[in-house]
Amino acid sequence: MKLLSYLLSPIFAIVFFSLLMIFHPLQWIGLKLFGYKGHKFIVDLMVFSIEKSLLFLGIIVHFKNNFEIPKDASIIFVANHQSLFDIPSLGFHLRKFHPKFVSKIELGKGIPSVSFNLRHGGAALIDRKDSRQALTELASFAKKINKNRWSAVIFPEGTRSRNGQPKPFSVNGLKMITKYNQDGYIVPVTVNNSWKVFKYGKYPFGIGSPITFTTHKPIKIDSLPFKDLIKETESQIISQIK
Repeated sequence: MKLLSYLLSPIFAIVFFSLLMIFHPLQWIGLKLFGYKGHKFIVDLMVFSIEKSLLFLGIIVHFKNNFEIPKDASIIFVANHQSLFDIPSLGFHLRKFHPKFVSKIELGKGIPSVSFNLRHGGAALIDRKDSRQALTELASFAKKINKNRWSAVIFPEGTRSRNGQPKPFSVNGLKMITKYNQDGYIVPVTVNNSWKVFKYGKYPFGIGSPITFTTHKPIKIDSLPFKDLIKETESQIISQIK
């Protein structure tokens, strides 16, 4: 199996990085000529293409949603984090909710397509070494989410799990976002198997392990004290990690 990984990985790498290079200027054109809607259209196409590029590794993505997610309220999608491939799939399958990610500030520079989208697409770029900057950025982000009825996507573990086992949640970012979205909902999301893309390290890529995303029942933010809200959210997410 690992030998096959070495054969397929160069093909995937070429396709993946080609997509990033292709969609970088397309994002610029979409934004400059058609504004937010034009940019979002290109980003939706980009994340769809990136997810489908995983087929070169024999990886199929399944997104399971058995619940009605409110459409006229700000939504905070809270998920465990296993690999960078969590992001394009969540971006694509949640596209009708206008998902905006909370990301570390370092990703805002130097990565074709990704950095441009983070800087111009409404994401929160936080400096983990500067708590004041992080809180100010999150407060601004939370207000923007509420005003535009967009959704936020946050990974409270902070860093990716290398083996699929969840890490303790850090609640400060989520607390700030919920503070300005009391009329909204949290939707817990469980991610399974995306860590296996990197089970051998950075190279070769893992092959053939389906990735699944499972949403849980939306929780009204003002229905529970914050401590209980986080406990319930974390419990739902962890209950479905395999």
